[in-house]
Amino acid sequence: MNLKKLAVAVGALAISGSALAELSANIGATSNYVWRGVTQTDDGAAISGGIDYAHESGFYVGTWASNVDFGDTTGGQAEVDLYGGFSNELATGMGYDVGVIYYAYPQADKPDDELDFTEIYGKLSYGPVSGGISYTVDKEAGGEENDLYYHIGASTDIKDGWGIGATLGYYDYDNGTDYSHGQVDITKDVGEFGAFTFSVSGILSQDDELDLDNSALVFVSWAKSF
Repeated sequence: MNLKKLAVAVGALAISGSALAELSANIGATSNYVWRGVTQTDDGAAISGGIDYAHESGFYVGTWASNVDFGDTTGGQAEVDLYGGFSNELATGMGYDVGVIYYAYPQADKPDDELDFTEIYGKLSYGPVSGGISYTVDKEAGGEENDLYYHIGASTDIKDGWGIGATLGYYDYDNGTDYSHGQVDITKDVGEFGAFTFSVSGILSQDDELDLDNSALVFVSWAKSF
């Protein structure tokens, strides 16, 4: 999910005094909501929040919401994500995560707009390295389905709550408007006050049909989980 999923759970509240299931919430703010290398707020700020439920078996469900601005309306816009899946770790240390996510975009002044879409995804991780693929199975907006997004990244703790990570991603649209992007994040964990992240993101290549901004996007974010 990225400011999306920047607000990862760093703590959870056990339900009914049992460790079998956990409920957590998160809030976040960013100077620019950038998703897969592209601003979702017309280079403006965003406030976000979510709730997640996880079972010790690996099953999880959750929801996450943020303001967005695609520059084509005068009223407010929002993104609301609903997701669920299963994640676990093998005895070898290899982690995996499979699930489905629905991206909803209710718009205050354009109720007939159709931007919603659904993806299924799979991810693998081992030590500091992770990667995955997302596949679009349903899309309300014009264009074909079957879009694919690939990503690979690595992150590591440095010391004293500092961490660094990098991500490379490639969006393979079914209609041919493909692009690749990269992002570097430097994070400082400040305990009960959450975590601050400084990020630099940029488009690395794109098809001639696209006109994405090739200049680097520099933004700062804050996230806290409960």
